[in-house]
Amino acid sequence: MFFHRQELQFKATPDKPDAVYARKLQEVLGGQYGEITVAMQYGFQSWNTHLPGKYRDLLYGIGAEEFGHVEMLATMIAQLLEKAPIGITEEAVQNDPTIAAVVGGTDVQHAIVAGAGARPVDSNGNPWSAGYITASGNLLADFQANANAEMQGRVQVARLYHMTDDSGVRDMLAFLLARDTMHQNQWIAAARELQEEGFEGIPTPSNFPIGQEHREVSYQYINFSNGTDADKGSWASGPTPDGLGEFTYVAEPPAGVPMPPPTQPDPRLYGTTAKPNPVEKAAGKLKDTFKSE
Repeated sequence: MFFHRQELQFKATPDKPDAVYARKLQEVLGGQYGEITVAMQYGFQSWNTHLPGKYRDLLYGIGAEEFGHVEMLATMIAQLLEKAPIGITEEAVQNDPTIAAVVGGTDVQHAIVAGAGARPVDSNGNPWSAGYITASGNLLADFQANANAEMQGRVQVARLYHMTDDSGVRDMLAFLLARDTMHQNQWIAAARELQEEGFEGIPTPSNFPIGQEHREVSYQYINFSNGTDADKGSWASGPTPDGLGEFTYVAEPPAGVPMPPPTQPDPRLYGTTAKPNPVEKAAGKLKDTFKSE
């Protein structure tokens, strides 16, 4: 059950309207690493969790918070658009004809589609996609993905912080940066705790019979580049993080294996093959004849 309380987690009021910045802010609302993504990601992870207790409760709680961040950003964007000019201003035309050509750098659908409101899109107007979310059912894999999402999101919010002088916007972004700091740390802590308690390990999934791998290449760094410094990293020598092996460095990829012959699809799919067209055509007719019988 969801219940909405009509208040914000933190204030979201700009000093003045700014339709151009509203478009930029759409990225951390509806972009790949925006708040819609993490809200849905943590939501589906919680609903798909097979393990009751603290990890599921963690996902439920943070997922709900992220929906609140969606609301904060949508509210801020709407206010940035509230009194912004609708059309191309004379100043925009004089200062930058290119920007004027796209209505001063604004998202025209803010006005035409949303009536001066936020939209579930990124800063280029691309619709938010469910393909952005990760919810595998494996908590260690998911927690690592969550830490990455929070890191990428915090990078974008930090960049946006320096793209405005509006103290109201900066105040809200400073709050979101702080929450991203917490969420990065919490997912890293949760991933560590999950391993310490023996629920999952590295390599993930740890329940797959590791002996069924080709173990001779499990810890090889194979250099597929002409760069010369990859062997200087800890991934090229020494013990592996999973504690089950030692890294080795292979300077050049070993010889490969021959390619299989080209495939021969059903002639009725009309792919171009090495067979002459009359042969393909006859083969297709033959297949249709036998099928009809």
